[in-house]
Amino acid sequence: MKPDEPSNRQSGVPLLPQRPIIINPDKESSREAAANVIRSQINGLLSGQDQTAQLEDVNPYQRTHTEYTDPQADKWKEYHSAWQNYYQKYYEGYYTHHLKNAQQKLATQSANANLRDELPSTEEAIFDLRQKLIGNVKESAAKIKKSRHFIPLIAGLAVVLVFLFLQYNRVIISNVVAYVSPGNIDPQNIIIDPNSNITVGPEPRLIIPKINVDVPVAYDIGNDYASQMEAMTNGVAQFAIPGANSHPGQIGNTVIAGHSSNDLLDYGNYKFIFAQLDKLEVGDTIYANYQSVRYVYTVTKKEVVKPTEVSALVYETTQPMLTLLTCTPLGTAINRLLITAEQISPDPSKSIAASVTTNEQTTSIPGNSPTLLERLFGIKD
Repeated sequence: MKPDEPSNRQSGVPLLPQRPIIINPDKESSREAAANVIRSQINGLLSGQDQTAQLEDVNPYQRTHTEYTDPQADKWKEYHSAWQNYYQKYYEGYYTHHLKNAQQKLATQSANANLRDELPSTEEAIFDLRQKLIGNVKESAAKIKKSRHFIPLIAGLAVVLVFLFLQYNRVIISNVVAYVSPGNIDPQNIIIDPNSNITVGPEPRLIIPKINVDVPVAYDIGNDYASQMEAMTNGVAQFAIPGANSHPGQIGNTVIAGHSSNDLLDYGNYKFIFAQLDKLEVGDTIYANYQSVRYVYTVTKKEVVKPTEVSALVYETTQPMLTLLTCTPLGTAINRLLITAEQISPDPSKSIAASVTTNEQTTSIPGNSPTLLERLFGIKD
């Protein structure tokens, strides 16, 4: 054993580095040390004890310095245990914190996924609502079927529906026809240049390209209700009255009437020919073929009058004029729509005066045929 190695060294316990000790005693110290050794031997001889072995066991370093005491094994264990506990708690808290965050995140994602799974899609919601309504209707129908009044109730309801349709069918049909266009213009009558001289046939026709109208015109008929209704089954008809009885190319007002709607029970292919007449505006063009001449008119006025305002058709003029009339609103005969136009071609200055009419004065402008109620309870001509 070396002098600088403690005799009580424990296995596994680290040693502190020892600083090398260099003893350089002077001569006096050497003499004193030698004298002390001799005195000890003498004292040992005198006392009968062998002090030599004792002196041999004495570490010279201990005689001049305080001996370093190594830490005890149990202290080292406490030291290491304390650090181990510290690191254990530190990492335990660290991983526990992150574990809780991860668990919360997973729980949130799972809850959202479950919520999405629980909420139905739009198609599923509509299907469920449809099935619920069907179920309610079936349930109600089953209750009604059990009632003895079911058959009379259904029969009465059917009669009411049929009656309403027959009474108001013209309102429904006219609006549909007005939406999809009421006429079918002949391609040969499509106007390319309104000022060009085009040879036309002798058949009188009225052409309105804006609303796709190409229809025959009946002139020189009576202005009574029956004559007008009969003529309008085959197209549109002149409504000639004193003061408004001219023909195309003549000075005065040429009045032409047509249906905007009529009853489903009435015959004829022109029951909705003027369904879109209210779409005409000032500046629009109208063409009238008469006696193999095409006359061109420009719309100058648009107005709504009562059926009894016949005077709206009669006025002083030095120009050849054209007035189209029909019932408004669609499906009714409440008012009359008047579209007034002025001739621009051929040269209106070369027009001749209209002949005097033999038709009697009337107090009402023609309209639609009677409705179901009017047929049942009578109508005045």
